[in-house]
Amino acid sequence: MEKNSRLQRSLHDPNEFTLTFELVPSRGGRGKQHSRALAFARQAAMDGRLQAVSITENAGGHSALSPEVLGVEIDQMGLDVLVHFSCKDKNRNQMESLLFAWDRLGLRNLLVLSGDYPKDGYCGLPKPVFDLDSVQALDLINRLNQGRFRTGPHSRLTADPTSFYNGVVVSPFKHLEAELMMQYAKLHRKVAAGARFVITQVGFDPRKFQEVRLYMQQQDLRLPLLGNVFIPNLAVVELMHRGLIPGCVIPDPLYRQIRDEARSPDQGKRARLLRAAKLLAVLKGLGYNGAHVGGPALSFADLELVMDQALNFEKNWQEYLTELACWPADAFYFFEKDATTGLNRPQAAEPTAAKRPASIGYPVANLIHNLAFRPQGPLFTPGRKICQALDRPGLASGLERFEYFCKFLAFGCRNCGDCTLAELTFLCPQSGCAKYLLNGPCGGSRDGWCEVYPGRKKCLYVKLYARLRAAGRSAEAREGFVPPRDWALNNTSSWLNFYRGRDHAGRQEEPDATPAQRPNSRE
Repeated sequence: MEKNSRLQRSLHDPNEFTLTFELVPSRGGRGKQHSRALAFARQAAMDGRLQAVSITENAGGHSALSPEVLGVEIDQMGLDVLVHFSCKDKNRNQMESLLFAWDRLGLRNLLVLSGDYPKDGYCGLPKPVFDLDSVQALDLINRLNQGRFRTGPHSRLTADPTSFYNGVVVSPFKHLEAELMMQYAKLHRKVAAGARFVITQVGFDPRKFQEVRLYMQQQDLRLPLLGNVFIPNLAVVELMHRGLIPGCVIPDPLYRQIRDEARSPDQGKRARLLRAAKLLAVLKGLGYNGAHVGGPALSFADLELVMDQALNFEKNWQEYLTELACWPADAFYFFEKDATTGLNRPQAAEPTAAKRPASIGYPVANLIHNLAFRPQGPLFTPGRKICQALDRPGLASGLERFEYFCKFLAFGCRNCGDCTLAELTFLCPQSGCAKYLLNGPCGGSRDGWCEVYPGRKKCLYVKLYARLRAAGRSAEAREGFVPPRDWALNNTSSWLNFYRGRDHAGRQEEPDATPAQRPNSRE
């Protein structure tokens, strides 16, 4: 039996309700916070009810102790560890190096995330990396588990197979239809890329918790599902209510209730713990495979109270549905409401009416693309001949400048040379997404706004969804998995790279495949 397997056995045992707890490493490895985390883990290992502790990686965008340090210490106590693996600070080479190290250390349970946008550090804001998105990182890990993957048209790298067990996150707690549907569309991609279990984002509404479970059942996504039971303190409640923690929302009714409870001598702490215990009981009643518990400055005694009280609440869990319901009434739900239970009926709700596109830019760009960059298009052959004729010193740079000028005016092009406009409804992720994500949104948007530019810049995938709906297409119907950008093509002509088979579409095919034989195409 492999090391770190208790969590895996528990998640796939229908008779077990898996419990994990989230620990946040300290800034530095010698302070009181580090000692408290180790003491918590030591008590949890002795108690035996937790299947694992998860360890965040630079949570909130702030630098902290690397999670494997705390992970190794806790693993030696006999408690399983679930290490967060974030894309924000590492390029793909560093990811591989770190994965080899973690596999060597026996830290094989991963929660794969895009990660929070960096916050101010040494001499200002660090450079956000996001070389891979979470779907691409899953694909990389899945290939490492196989021990073999292609690095170029004529080369493969081999290594001893790793044995990582990958978890992912999904957020049903989105206000807008576009945000919610793109979360579910990305979940499909994560499952296809090798996800083995799912944890929900922080949320507080039973109907939304049931929604994602019902969705996964109907879509035949047969993965273990854990609900996130987050227990905030008053400072975090204020930050969440003000929208300062990406993707985490405290609805107004719950915010007012917590503020009223804070007038008690313990500032409402026991009330928050009991609410978490009720939610834990509800998740078990809804058929979840387990729960992922967390919150700032919680002691193991606090967690014991939650676990003990949840047992008392389990028998009558339906009684707490109305008490816990708090999501905004005007928010979009995927399913129709069951008036009897306050949960969801299995029938999908009517989507909002699709709006006409605000401009003709997308239809025109799509038309040009189909004419010149689809093998069946009438301009495909002459376009290929012209571009290939210009693929020589002195002429290729002129083509690159002409292309960049056209596409900068039309799409805000960043001249990456490995263009993904056609897959993303002609929205450029290099200029339109703060995290450069190619396979779906992060979880940080709020009311349709980008987490990095709230109130100033709409999430690229909210705009993408609107374009798909206006064109009569679903979020799942767009192009499939988009490989990561090849930086060797930076500041070159993507048109020439496409026709020569050097872009990411060409790299997906066999070495002798020609552009006319490839199913995907680029603008």
